[in-house]
Amino acid sequence: MKSLVTSAFALSLVFLSSSAVSAERPAFAKALAGADWSKMETVTVTMSEYAFSPATIVLKDGAPTRLVLKNTGKEAHYFVAEQFFRKIATRKVQGSDGEIKAPYFTALEVYPGKMLEWFLVPRQKGVYDLLCTVKGHVEHGMKGKIEVR
Repeated sequence: MKSLVTSAFALSLVFLSSSAVSAERPAFAKALAGADWSKMETVTVTMSEYAFSPATIVLKDGAPTRLVLKNTGKEAHYFVAEQFFRKIATRKVQGSDGEIKAPYFTALEVYPGKMLEWFLVPRQKGVYDLLCTVKGHVEHGMKGKIEVR
């Protein structure tokens, strides 16, 4: 009985979380459909041991953006900004091997010497924390900010 209650609780959390995200999706879909991708801005972020450059990434609210994530380091790096990820409309993420289309990401991993292009529209002004969640990287200072103006 206890495991049944625990399972039901876990499922309700998943449902409530997905419902909250789904409720925002129509506005995100509208932002993507209305975006003029021929006028998109390109912002490049370089990841290395142990830094994001620039340390503060500035994006414009509502502007179609191509966010280029380049790993010039010798180790894989993660680009993690959970609160920011929930406030953007994602068109796709692509690399030399293909593209991924998903409404929401929790982390992007970029391998050494590789890059990813992320096509997105920021949907809410604010300042968001950015981290590399590879073990030990935050402790070495690999963190930054994303500012949507």
